[in-house]
Amino acid sequence: MGSYERINILKDEGFARLPRRGDDERPQAARPTAADVADVRQLDLSPREFRTKFGGLFLFLPFLAEVPLDKILDRAGFPGSQLVPAGAAIRSLLGLKLFGSARHSHVMSHVFDEGLALFAGINVIPKRSFLTEYRCRIDPACYPQVMQEWFDAAGKLGLKRGASFNLDFHTIPYHGDDALVEKHYVSKRSRRQKGLLAFLAEDADRRVFCYANGELRKEEQNDEILRFVEFWKQRTGHLPKELVFDSKLTTYGNLNELEKKGIKFITLRRRSRALMRQIRNLPDSAWRRIKLENIARAYRTPRILDQRIALRDYDAPIRQLTITDLGHEEPTLLLTNQLRRPPAHLIGRYAQRMIIENSIADGIDFFHMDALSSAVAMKVNCDLQLTLMASSLYRLLGARIGRGYEHADSRHIFRDFVAAAARVSIDTKHIQVTFQKRAHNPLLIAAGFADTDIPIPWLGRKRLALTLG
Repeated sequence: MGSYERINILKDEGFARLPRRGDDERPQAARPTAADVADVRQLDLSPREFRTKFGGLFLFLPFLAEVPLDKILDRAGFPGSQLVPAGAAIRSLLGLKLFGSARHSHVMSHVFDEGLALFAGINVIPKRSFLTEYRCRIDPACYPQVMQEWFDAAGKLGLKRGASFNLDFHTIPYHGDDALVEKHYVSKRSRRQKGLLAFLAEDADRRVFCYANGELRKEEQNDEILRFVEFWKQRTGHLPKELVFDSKLTTYGNLNELEKKGIKFITLRRRSRALMRQIRNLPDSAWRRIKLENIARAYRTPRILDQRIALRDYDAPIRQLTITDLGHEEPTLLLTNQLRRPPAHLIGRYAQRMIIENSIADGIDFFHMDALSSAVAMKVNCDLQLTLMASSLYRLLGARIGRGYEHADSRHIFRDFVAAAARVSIDTKHIQVTFQKRAHNPLLIAAGFADTDIPIPWLGRKRLALTLG
């Protein structure tokens, strides 16, 4: 006899439902502690002391304090409320990104950490439901303005603009059943699969992402390079001097547009069977051997064939470098409109384009760029924006520390400096963050972090001080 039948028998006999016990009648047992509601008006800046596992985040506050983030977000139209303004919401998401949290849902493990909430400027960190919903409320048209103003502000802190840029596509894999998600090529798996296509531009000099767009469809991807050019002109007032990218990024027609604008470029040409047959039939006398300088690789004396050729949809003659003896089975074909630059410099510059692939790998490994939790492109764009902001903050931190850390990947900097617990003491005028003794603290002291004395606008303008054990 099932429970349903037993209940009916008791009802038939006239037994009523037992009254629910009150809390005072229940036996004592361990119960979950309810966290407070996120409310910036309840931020506690009274004198007190606590420990936090997010102590390393306070190393970024000297940079963030110089960036008018709240004003930037307000001008761009980011959503906010009296309880959680836009600045507090974005700093909450940014704090998780800086600490290498794979998904915003992992915030539930940290809702009781007072240090993370203090970094964001709110009483408690917003919960998973709010962070999920907040990303969907952001108008995608806001991101270009935020991206522009963020990097303008970061440039004043020492993140200078370069003249040459590495460009690439990256497919963020999607494993759901949404029919509207297109299939794109995933290089790490060497196959096409469902995913969201993102365009990334990296400053080749500073090795930091300076542009991203995560809303691309197939019919738009070829023209994204021109949109980046227009974005850069609006941001800086002038066109980028040099763009370096692979053969799949755009079309010959768009190369012609770059030539008309006076923008130098280096790219690859796709190898067709007829083209490979033509190259194999060339006599040995047509080739010459060069030596590559300042490149740490085994194959430093390749053979090249330097030609001026005509391309479909490209009005002017274009330079083609055919390169062999680079360790590949097939020749490499470089296309460029730099007609007078030495071949060794062109080959060396294109080899440096691999840096963006390393940077994308860093974005996947530490900033979890591929941790796609939704097919909604707006969420992906928000995550890309946070990745750009976090990447630039790590570059600023590495540049200030120096001693090789200006070129280190984000995970290395995180492991040596940011993954540090601390004791936070708040008094009437100061916020004192005391770090435990660590092997790399002397580098922070040498970089001047121990002399930090800067007001934090969203923390009642209390002055931040760092003590390194």
